[in-house]
Formats: sequence, structure tokens, C-alpha cells
Amino acid sequence: MAGPKFGSFKGEKGESAADAGAAAQRRDPYEVLGVGRNATEQEIKSAFRRMALKYHPDKNADDPIASEKFQEATFSYNILSDPDKRRQYDSSGFEAIEADSQELELDLSSLNTVNTVFAALFSKLGVPIKTTVSATVLEEALNGSVEIYQLQLGKSVCRKVEKQTAHFYSVDITDEEAKMGLVCRVHSTAKSKFKLLYFEPEDNGGLSLALQEDSAKTGKVTSAGMFFLGFPVYRFEQNNSAAAAKDPDSSFFKRLDGFQPCEVNELKAGTHYFAVYGDNFFKSASYTIEVVCAEPFSAEKERLRSVEAKIIAKRSELSKFESEYREVLAKFTEMTSRYAQEMQTIDDLLKERNAIHASYTNNPTLQRSSSCSKGKSPSKGSKSEDDQTVKKEKKSKSKPMDGSRSDDEGTKNKKEKKPKDRIRRKKWFNIHLKVDKRRPC
Repeated sequence: MAGPKFGSFKGEKGESAADAGAAAQRRDPYEVLGVGRNATEQEIKSAFRRMALKYHPDKNADDPIASEKFQEATFSYNILSDPDKRRQYDSSGFEAIEADSQELELDLSSLNTVNTVFAALFSKLGVPIKTTVSATVLEEALNGSVEIYQLQLGKSVCRKVEKQTAHFYSVDITDEEAKMGLVCRVHSTAKSKFKLLYFEPEDNGGLSLALQEDSAKTGKVTSAGMFFLGFPVYRFEQNNSAAAAKDPDSSFFKRLDGFQPCEVNELKAGTHYFAVYGDNFFKSASYTIEVVCAEPFSAEKERLRSVEAKIIAKRSELSKFESEYREVLAKFTEMTSRYAQEMQTIDDLLKERNAIHASYTNNPTLQRSSSCSKGKSPSKGSKSEDDQTVKKEKKSKSKPMDGSRSDDEGTKNKKEKKPKDRIRRKKWFNIHLKVDKRRPC
């Protein structure tokens, strides 16, 4: 289970849980629960139950100090009961816990209507909200004041349980049945949320919670089951989806960390107690419960034992593979960075080369044309001066005497008429005339 964020919901008197938690100094979770650093999961769970029953808001409605202690105990338990959170706290303290994405864990029975509505809305939006069994139910069970129904082995019972309440059942088994193993299974066709609980008898006649399984959607129903098969059986808690989206690599390598052994693997001959707890926000939960002997499922037992052994082996392999993967990933990141740098360097060099080529093909042409124009400009000027001089000379020559002008005009006219005469003569000689030159005219 993940640690809660107490600032998300408000208490009965309008104060946020974060404000209440800030009033008290944050203490070591081991110190809060009164257990050692090497405490087992069962010892941590028992210590939390004692504190939860003592400081629960239902029993201390007008005591703010008890409320703070309850919140502190809940926060500490949520850290130490989760293997991943406990490991993070042991290595880096509260900073590692606060940096990680945390789920909400609430006792719905302690919330008022408004906060229950908010919790339901967050759940609908996909925010993972863990819920705990009501302290009232646990206290009644511990005091032995709960009503217990007798459940026959192999016979199913269909009932409806109200929200945040529980139905208790007892089942008697023989030595032979205990050796073959038992399976308790519950499902809801209405897809109700519920918890399957297993209680152990206390010396005072009461019952203490030993195992808890939350319902999960499996196809068109929600279901939960407990297996007492005489060999270690494991439960699997899914990783936080928000943390998985934040760091998918770490989420992958920690995926099997939630694969933890159940505290109880086998049952002895005698009477055993189960309960179904309604975990819906507003409505009752419909369910069907059945306790069956595992004898008909001998093949399934062996398959379960085999596959869970493979999962444990795979978890150890993942630990080794993670170090190799991190090393290769670091090298790959280095190579990728170098690849990008080399690509940028090549682009810069090619760009510089193209700029140099452009300076040869474009700019020198302009310079040469400008230099040529500069070199030719004086020659043009001298040519224009020569043209002016020639024009002046022609003007001076074009001033002849009147007589010479008339002669010139006459000769000019004659020259112009000569082509015409030639044309006429050509036409004349084209006529074939026979003249007898011997005869006199």
C-alpha cells in the first residue's frame, strides 16, 4: 500500500488533514508504531491495529489530539506496510516518500458526505484511492460482538452487504480437508467493490484481522480469492499508474516488487472465519461467497506452484538485468549525444564550405564587372571627345561656296539618274532587233 496525502480531504470540522499533520512534528514511522526496524509485516500490522482502535475518530470525535495520532499512525503504517515505500524510507527518509507519487488510503466510514462525494469523483477520474476497513468493524470483531453465519464447505451463499459494514462467516474443516487445501472465493456480478477478509481467533474470544484481499475486475465481474494450499502463495499488488507514466523504466523493473507472499499459507483442522466488507462509496455490495476444497484442483495447484516459482526467479533476474540495462542505457545515451554533436559539426562544416563556394561564384563576378566598368569609363570619355572633334571638322568642311554647292548638287543628281538610265538601256537591249549594216540608211 502507498502512503496517503492527507491534504486532499477535509475533516468534519473543516480543517484539512494536512493542517492537522503539520501541527504535529513528523516522527519516525517505526517510533510511531512502536516497532523495531527489523519488524515483520505481521508485527507492523498488529501495532497499527492497536493504535487505530485506540485513536480512531469514531471513538474520539471531540479529541483533536487523538485525530492527529490516528493520522500519524495511518501515515506511518502506509509507509512500513509497503515494501517499496519502506525501502525508500530506510534509504533516503521522508524525502524519497514525498518525491514519489502516492496513493490515497481512506477509511470511508470516517468521512462525511461531502468528502465521500469527492473521494468517489476522484475514483471515477482514475485517481487510485486505497480504502481501509472501518475501525468500527475491526473493533467489534476484536470484542467478539459480531454476528457470524455458518458456511457449509462447497456451498455458495449470495447476499448483499451495506457500505462500510461486513458479513462474517465461519467454516469447519477436517484434517483431511486441511491437507488437501482450501480456497475461499467471492465474486460480484454487479461489479461491486468489496474486500475479502480472514480473521484469526483471539484468546478473549474476539477476532483479529490477518489477511485482506481487495476485489478486482476480472471480465464482467469483480472477484477476490484466498488460497490455503499448503505451500507459499503470493499476492500481487499493481504498481501506481501515475508513477509508471512518470518513469516507465523504473516501473518495469519494480513491477514484481508487489509480488509478496501471503502471511497464511495453510489452515489447520477446526473453525475458520471469513468476512466480506462492503467497499462501495454510497451503495451496498452484492456478492457470492464460497469455500471449496482444493482436491478437485490438483492440476491447478501444481501449475500455480510452478508459475509462481518462475515469477520469483524472474524477479531476481530482473534485478540483475536492471544493472546491465542501466549501464547499456547510459552508454546508449552517451552515443546518442555524440551522434547529435557529430551531425551538428558536419552540418556546420558543410555550411561553411557552401558559403566559401558562394563567395567565389557570386561576389567576384560583381567585382570584375565593376572593375571593368571603371576601366572602360575613361576610354568612353576619350571616344566621345574624338567624336566631337570629327563632327567639328565635318561641319567646317560642310561650308562650301554656293557655286561649288550647285555643282555638287548637279553631279549628285546625275549620279542619282544614272541608275535609271541603266535600267532603261537594259530594257532596250533586251529587244532583239535585226539591222542590216550593209544597207545604207
